[in-house]
Amino acid sequence: MRITDLLRRKGTDVVTLSPDATIADAVALLRDRGIGCIVIVGSDSPIVGLVSERDIARSVGTASPDSPVSGIMTADVVTCTPDTDVEVLAALMTDQRVRHIPVVQDGVMRGLVSIGDVVKAHVDELRAERDQLVAYVQS
Repeated sequence: MRITDLLRRKGTDVVTLSPDATIADAVALLRDRGIGCIVIVGSDSPIVGLVSERDIARSVGTASPDSPVSGIMTADVVTCTPDTDVEVLAALMTDQRVRHIPVVQDGVMRGLVSIGDVVKAHVDELRAERDQLVAYVQS
């Protein structure tokens, strides 16, 4: 299965903020949307960083809620393409120890994939395989 197939199922909506948005803005978005990551986008770059729950947790006690997210974001962003295989992405996420990876094609962000999305896709494939085997055995 390719990332494009996964995005077709889950959708391509991505929550974004500008680098000068506050940490409080990010916390409110994460809470209100029930998500774990926000993509930080600049005027001249489609992706300048990511702010995750982990980034927020690490900032507690060191950054004010009124501080810009640019001060706590992960700037070295790992990306993939829509053609990336889901299993390859799972290995990349494990190797890089990241939970969210933006999907970029020709410099344009096409979506965001979480480790939960990857696990769900894998479980769905296993269920389909199981169902095929059960149908074969019962026929």
